[in-house]
This record gives sequence, C-alpha cells and structure tokens, in this order.
Amino acid sequence: MKHMALLRPAAVALGMLAAGAASAQTLTMGVRGGPESLDPHFSALGSHAEAAKHIFDTLVWSGDDLQIEPGLAVSWEPVDEDTWEFKLREGVKFHDGSDFDAEDVKFSIERIPVVSGPTTTTIYVRRVKEVEIVDPLTMLIHTDGPAATLPYDFVRLFIVSSEAAADYSTPETAAEGFNSGMATIGTGPYKFVSWEPKGDLVLERFDDYWRGAGAWEKVIRKEMPNDSSRLAALKAGQVDVINYVSSVDYLALERDSSVDTIKGDSVYIMNLQLDQREDTPLVRAKDGSKLDANPFRDIKVREAIDAAIDRDTMVEIVLEGLGKPANQMMPVGFFGSNADIPMPEYNPAKAKDLLTEAGYPDGFEVDLYCTSDRLPGDGAICQGLGQMFSQIGITTNVNAVSKTVYFPAQSRLEYSMFMNGWGTLTGEASYTLGGLAHSNDPDVKLGAFNRIEYKNEDVDRLLEEGATMLDADQRRATYEEAMAKVMADKAYISVVQLQTVWAAKAGMLAFTPRFDEDTLAFFIKPAS
Repeated sequence: MKHMALLRPAAVALGMLAAGAASAQTLTMGVRGGPESLDPHFSALGSHAEAAKHIFDTLVWSGDDLQIEPGLAVSWEPVDEDTWEFKLREGVKFHDGSDFDAEDVKFSIERIPVVSGPTTTTIYVRRVKEVEIVDPLTMLIHTDGPAATLPYDFVRLFIVSSEAAADYSTPETAAEGFNSGMATIGTGPYKFVSWEPKGDLVLERFDDYWRGAGAWEKVIRKEMPNDSSRLAALKAGQVDVINYVSSVDYLALERDSSVDTIKGDSVYIMNLQLDQREDTPLVRAKDGSKLDANPFRDIKVREAIDAAIDRDTMVEIVLEGLGKPANQMMPVGFFGSNADIPMPEYNPAKAKDLLTEAGYPDGFEVDLYCTSDRLPGDGAICQGLGQMFSQIGITTNVNAVSKTVYFPAQSRLEYSMFMNGWGTLTGEASYTLGGLAHSNDPDVKLGAFNRIEYKNEDVDRLLEEGATMLDADQRRATYEEAMAKVMADKAYISVVQLQTVWAAKAGMLAFTPRFDEDTLAFFIKPAS
C-alpha cells in the first residue's frame, strides 16, 4: 500500500504537559460520536469501534497507516487453500485477571453473527466456516473456500471474554451485560468504569496491559456531537483534546496561540449513492406526481448528476480546504484503488443535456439524505450537493439527520439518494468493494452494505475471484479492474476525501494522527 503523507510530521508534539486535569493523570477527550452500546460486536460504525478499542483488542491490529500488524495474534499464514493458522500472543490477561486464549477467539467469532446490529459486523467473519482449536495459543480458521483477505477482515475482530460474556450473547441480553459492565471485560489498555449513552465513557488504566501501562490513570471520553460545543469545552479547560474540528473553526485556530492543531489525511470518502430499484420511494415529478420509472436506473441521469458536482468548490468553499476531490471509493494508493480512473469533470451544461437526452428536460424532484453528526462537514457537503443538483434542474430536498436515524433507515432501504462516508479501514479493496459494490448476496456473503441494489455481474465475478487470490499482485489488479467498472457505472459517486483536524490546549500532548481518524487514549502521551 502506498503511504499518503500527513500534512504535518508523523508524530506531532502538542507541547509541554501543564497543570490541571492532565497533570493529575486524567485525560478528558471531547469526541463527536460515541458507541451505540458497549458491545463491540454490535456495530461496524467507526465511532463505535473507536470506543471499543479502549477496552478490547482485535486479533489483528491496524496501524496508524492502516498496515496490518500483530495484535492478539502474533502471526498468521495459510496452511492450505481454505485454512489459516493463527498463533496467539502468550501471557495476555483480561481485566479480571483471567488468561486470554483460543477459546475466547472462537467464542468471539461465533458470537458476532448472533448479536450484530443493523450496521452489521458480520462482514468481518463472513468467510469463517469453522474454528478449530489446536492448543490454547494455536488455532486453525477454516474458510468457505480460499480467503486471501482474512487477516485484513480481522482488524475489526474484537475479542471478548468467553467467560464474562457467556450469559450476555443473545440479542436480548447483550446490551444489558455490556452496558452495565458485567460483560465488558477486555484485554485492552483501559478498564470499564461507567458509561452514559450519548454522554461520558469513563475508563481506568489496566496496568497489566500487554503493550505496557498507558500514560493516563483515568480516561473520560465525552460524546459531544456539536462542533462549537466541543471547541468551547476545550477553551474552557473542560476537555484536553477534541476531534473533528470544523473547517470554519480550524481557520481561526491556526491563529490562536492557546490551541495546538494537527491535521491529517483521512481514509473516509464521501460517496453519493443512487438507488437502482425499479420503484424507488423518494423521487417524483416536480408537480409531486409519480414518475414512470426510477430515473437513477438510467446511466445518463447518473452521469448528469456526476457532472453537476463541482468537487473543487466542495473542497475549497464548503470544507474550507479540509479535503481533496475524490474520483473513487478509496484513497489513491490504497490496495485496489485504480490510478487510471480520471477525475470527473464539472460540466453543468453537459449535465443538463444528459438529463434532456434521458427524457427529463425539466428535471425532477428528489429527497437527499445524509448524516449531520458523524463525519466532518457531512451535513454541509450534503447541502452543497443539493444546490448543485438544483442548478441542473433536479430539485433536491436535503435532509441532514442524526446517524441514529440515518443508518437504521438506510438499512431498511428507505432512501432513494443518500450520502455517507466510507472508510477502507482494512487498507484493502475487498472491504470497500466487497461490502458496497458486490450485489447483496448472502450465499457468497458479500454486499452486506449494498443498500441501493446495485448489481454488475462483471464486478461480482471480479470480487469473488479476487477474494480467492493469495498472490497479492494478481489480487490487486483484479480489484483495480473492479474499481474501474464500479466507478464507470456511477451508481456510487465519490465526492471528496476528508481531512481531519484535532485540537488540544497549547503545550499539552503528543500523538500521531491515524488515517482511520481514531482518537485513542493509549497512543496520546503527555508532551515531553
């Protein structure tokens, strides 16, 4: 994978540790989003996994640059075409003092399909057919055919205690057990103290953590979805560090000597998604009457929408420079991205001509949905798209809603046009294309996040073939071909790649920004 350069040095010192909360060995973080529960297997959303990483470890670790590294597994290798051997880390303890071993991994893998919620985590174990324990630190993962990308899938395989979670592993009992702390026993750097939904997650240091004890005796993770409120809390000394500084605030903070900022490229791409069903619910003629057909099934309409997007303006004006124009569903340079895909041309005149050719000279009306509280600028990007589409005759009603409303409705296929960020959190195209671009097919366990009923048989074939290719060069070429076909179809239209800004009181902290935007207390240090 090609490494994208951060906009500042990899490790950024945010000054000398000052008096106050941090000097008392407490780190208080103001974060835009929090977990949906404390069951790490419930949701695949990034904010949920970010919180879980404080308490639980994954089998395979994803580093700052999303390269896979040893986690609770120290090594892995294929032993035949449908079997991987994993060697586990010796001497790892759970927070209750019990030993971590292969039983906990097997239990966690088998638990995920039972308790996973609407934003499903089953994508991470979809290829697992059977788990065979050889000895306490050795296991064989039998897959449903060759599974070249299995280690990449396991970067989100959180390991829970098979003993602590035994009675809390059904849809009816999971939330109760984990939200109360009864089952919230991990091997991660911090132990559960308390959690208030949409509020504070309070943690204390686990001194026997296998990576070594963290810098902070206590960590408070405050969920503060309002950007202005997070910044105000930072300036008032109520928090030590905040994530997702807005583009407007960033410009002012650059001139504020009391605050240090750090900016880095993000793995998240904002993608517009166009429903491909014959009958879609939220598109109509401008007089409110029903259209004869779903216009998004016409490639000319999809090309018109793409041509109506001024990506440069979206970055420079809407995001105040905190982003990059995007032409595909992964950052350029990641495994399976395609360097030959051209950047779409902004051409509203061409867009109007295409609509006319498609039989919509006067356009039509559509409801556009997106989140307002998940990723930086999500609601503003959505508003910008609405204005651009209206300029070519597509009257667009923008609905920027909370992620707690948006994702369940998206999973119920209630939207016709919608936008959200997707991050290739494994650093590999099988995760993005396999989840979004393959047709939703439970038999091959692909397409779990395809909520627009997109189907291209060539893309399906390429993704199924790529998943079996142990040769990395061959697999990369196959995914690159699939990426080109998906983007040419324009049912998924990539808009911008985000950039992320953190802020802290001047002179307090040092940390390295991650491509997945995680704000992880263990990797934040007092400045030396």
